[in-house]
Amino acid sequence: MQIAIIQDKIVPLTELDQGYLDRGIYFGDGVYEVVRSYNGRLFALSEHLERFSRSLKEIGINGVDIEDVRQKVHLAFEHANITDAKIYFHITRGSELRNHAGGSALKPNFFLTVTQLPDCGQDKEKGIAVTTFPDWRWKRCDIKSLNLLANVLARMDAEKKNATEAILVNDIGQITEGAGSAFFAVITGQKKLLTRSLSPEILPSITRQIVMQIAKATGLSVSETAITPAQAKEADELFIAVTTKDIVPVVKFDDEIIGSGKPGKCTKILIEKFRQFVAEHK
Repeated sequence: MQIAIIQDKIVPLTELDQGYLDRGIYFGDGVYEVVRSYNGRLFALSEHLERFSRSLKEIGINGVDIEDVRQKVHLAFEHANITDAKIYFHITRGSELRNHAGGSALKPNFFLTVTQLPDCGQDKEKGIAVTTFPDWRWKRCDIKSLNLLANVLARMDAEKKNATEAILVNDIGQITEGAGSAFFAVITGQKKLLTRSLSPEILPSITRQIVMQIAKATGLSVSETAITPAQAKEADELFIAVTTKDIVPVVKFDDEIIGSGKPGKCTKILIEKFRQFVAEHK
């Protein structure tokens, strides 16, 4: 008889909940998205769904109705009734006994949660510390896949060092992005905003896209270029950008103080401009 053990209980495979056979558990074989709301309104859902659709296509998960996903997100958000919410959802290739190649008739699995977003006001007001970590991820980071072990290890290392985020550095010594965020540097004398260009090495962040858009409207020129940790430490201002917190100032990089050790003027302006952008895009 084929069996499984769950904790201390022996279960025949014929009675096993299919959730335990999800390819997302076995292989990280799936993709995900995170959307947030501001003051009771979902933000940039269409942009996130467009990226979600691309990720599904890139790993060959077919038969997913994106409009059905949109409806599920709206239904869950309305049902949860959380003003400032984080909506996480993923789709995996399906459930079956462990098999690398996967069967041809698998039905994709959908999962979604709605949770309360914690207040990040203190991080915005005082800034955060970040620390560098080797970029051990795979070569298609532009796909928002469930393969996040390298990100997890990086974030755990950052927490051990009393930092909020890990900034990933590739094999040639260049910063790619944060473990869960986009990374930016500001050179105030040149009125320039620096961030790495899109490539398979980084995620095409929705928040990154908006930051670059509003930066140009505030008089900052945007340069998509790679920088090193040493160059980051010499920058006048640093910040990260992520869906759940939008723009967060970085005041310490690998234990070195950035600028005055407080959130910089340009970063504060961008935070305010981002707030205005959210209010204007209903």
